[in-house]
Amino acid sequence: MQTPSRRQVLATALAAALAGCTGDDSDGDDGDDGGSNGGDDGAAATPTETPVDTQTETPGNSPTPEETPTETPAETPTETPVEVHEDYETTEVTVRSSDGEELGSVTAAIADTSDLRYLGLSDTEYLPEDRGMLFVFDEVQELTFVMREMDFPIDIVYADDEGVTTKIHHARAPGPDEDGNDLQFPGRGKYVLEVNHHWTTDRGVEEGDILEFEL
Repeated sequence: MQTPSRRQVLATALAAALAGCTGDDSDGDDGDDGGSNGGDDGAAATPTETPVDTQTETPGNSPTPEETPTETPAETPTETPVEVHEDYETTEVTVRSSDGEELGSVTAAIADTSDLRYLGLSDTEYLPEDRGMLFVFDEVQELTFVMREMDFPIDIVYADDEGVTTKIHHARAPGPDEDGNDLQFPGRGKYVLEVNHHWTTDRGVEEGDILEFEL
C-alpha cells in the first residue's frame, strides 16, 4: 500500500476544510436568526412586583382605637362658710385722717352690752381683713382690754366720743401657756375698734385720725 505523500495529505485536509465551511454558513444563518429571537426573549426584563401591603385597612373595617376612660372627678361638697359674727348687728367703720382722707374701712360687729364686750373676739376663730369689732360704752372712760382666750393678734384702737383716736395698740396673741389675761392694753375712750394685727400700720392710721360710723 502506497503511503500518501505529505502534499497529498495537506490537499485532502484542505478539501475537507473547504467543504465544512460551506455547510456552516448555511446553518449559521439559521442559528443566528434563532439566537437573535431567543436572545430577545431571554433578555426581556421581568417586571419587579410591588409587594402588596397586607396591613392595608379596608374602609369600614378599621379597628376602633381603645378609648381611655375619662374619670369624672368626685364632687367635693362645698361647705358654706360661716358668716363671721352673724348674730351681731354690724356697722361700716371708716377711718379718715384729720384732713379728711380715707385711710381704710371695715364692717364691724357691734359689742354694746356687757356680755358682748366681755366675750369680744375671744370666741372668733379668725377675722377677715375687711372685718372688725366695735365696742361701745356709755361714756368716755379709762379702759383696759386684755387678750383673754384670743387665737390671733389684733390692733386695738381707742377713740373718744367724737371718734377721734386716742391710743393704738398692736396686741400679740397669747402663747401656749398663757390665757391672755396678763396681756393688758389700757386706754381712754368711749369706743374701741379691734381689727387685724397691723391693719392700722398698713393704712397709716395714727392717733388723732377719726373713726366714722353710725349706730
